[in-house]
Amino acid sequence: MKRINYLINRQAIQALAVISLCFNSFATMAQDSTAAAQEEKPAPVKAKPVKNTFQSVWIIDNQSVIVPVKGLFEMDIQHRFGSVKGGYKEFWGFFSPSNIRLGASYTPIKRLNIGIGITKRNILWDASAKYALITQTTTGSVPVSISYYGNAAVDTRKNVDNSLFKYFTQRFSFFNQIIIARKFSEKFSLQVAPSISHQNSVEGFYTKNDSTGKETFANMKHNHFAVALSGRYKITQKTSLMFDYNQPITKHNTHNPAPSTAVGFEFYTSGHSFQLFFTNYYNLNPQQNNMYNTYAPFNYTKDAAGTKVKGGQFLIGFNITRLW
Repeated sequence: MKRINYLINRQAIQALAVISLCFNSFATMAQDSTAAAQEEKPAPVKAKPVKNTFQSVWIIDNQSVIVPVKGLFEMDIQHRFGSVKGGYKEFWGFFSPSNIRLGASYTPIKRLNIGIGITKRNILWDASAKYALITQTTTGSVPVSISYYGNAAVDTRKNVDNSLFKYFTQRFSFFNQIIIARKFSEKFSLQVAPSISHQNSVEGFYTKNDSTGKETFANMKHNHFAVALSGRYKITQKTSLMFDYNQPITKHNTHNPAPSTAVGFEFYTSGHSFQLFFTNYYNLNPQQNNMYNTYAPFNYTKDAAGTKVKGGQFLIGFNITRLW
């Protein structure tokens, strides 16, 4: 009887050993499969911000979406000659009265750029700020870059007899813009930028006599909406073709501004950017351009006397930026 029990126990132990060996084999195989799967799984790609959507903070007459890196100081020279409509007499605008803006900006913290400038026409001082809200990523998780740009400007012309301004606050104007851009490839970038301009003082009132009697209207509204479309295409590593279009949206009772069309080239190095172009924006302040541009690119427009003026009133301009 004891021998029978011994044989049974021995067989049970052997069976348990076989079962244990099978479980260990299965566990080892499962671990090997898991390890192999982990080794084969690629590491997640880290999202990095897209760089150099544009080469400069300017794209002809508009700000680009770019905010310079922290600690960077920049100086700008912007120049617009007169209209080419003057022909040989004014040497296609080179001998006409020009407009110039001198500016400087600095990036004190990441994503924020602040600047100041002065423009020859109306002796206009401006202070500006641009903040990068979001930045396009290389993985596509963030498809576009978005920046906010705004400025405040003050007209500092002498006003001895109050013929220009009755109150000091009438000298001020403001501009706010959201810039949305995407770098589609290493060569091509595009941005769209809706904006609102505000003038504390606009042209006065006029009266109209008709069958209903005497009515009074404001010539222009204080707020003006517009949208800009700008882009660049890299021709070489140091040269790009640029375009810039600005479309007024707000309709005023009189003196509706003309849209702007511009095309040109940009040449750049690590510390400089030089842009040379044709445009029909003469002012160098965005709210002044958006509200008071009288240079029509293509169609006919009316001057102050109501006379039709043929379009094609382009001028030659350039922007120079220097970085430190």
